[in-house]
Amino acid sequence: MLIRLNQAQPYVLSLFRFVVGLLFAFHGAATLFGMFGGTEAETGAWPGWYAAVIQLVCGTLVALGLGTRAAAFLASGSMAYAYFKVHQPEAFLPLQNGGEPSAMFCWAFLLLVFTGPGAVALDRFFGSRNAASAAGSAARQDQAPAVSV
Repeated sequence: MLIRLNQAQPYVLSLFRFVVGLLFAFHGAATLFGMFGGTEAETGAWPGWYAAVIQLVCGTLVALGLGTRAAAFLASGSMAYAYFKVHQPEAFLPLQNGGEPSAMFCWAFLLLVFTGPGAVALDRFFGSRNAASAAGSAARQDQAPAVSV
């Protein structure tokens, strides 16, 4: 049974990445465009509007599995900032200060920084194409005669 669970791990990680990224993108869309019952932030207002842009862009990238580690790193940092600057001054614990979503997103994205996108991601698709083309050019270089000057 454990072996089967281990074999599913990369696919479940991809599902986790997709869901977390999608939820994060929805937060950004709600703040930027007033979608999903959210209230629209004033364009350029600090920090809400910029946080919403990060949420929409990074959430979409993470959900697609494109530039996952970099997008997750930026998203994690933005949520750490949100927690410590907005929520934590109100009370010590996330349950008391309303910072549970910020804390959860921060740690979920930090996990993705270290685990990567999983088995099903656009990173894997583009990475395999780049790896194949790099292998092909390396093979061509091996076949080319050496030129000495």
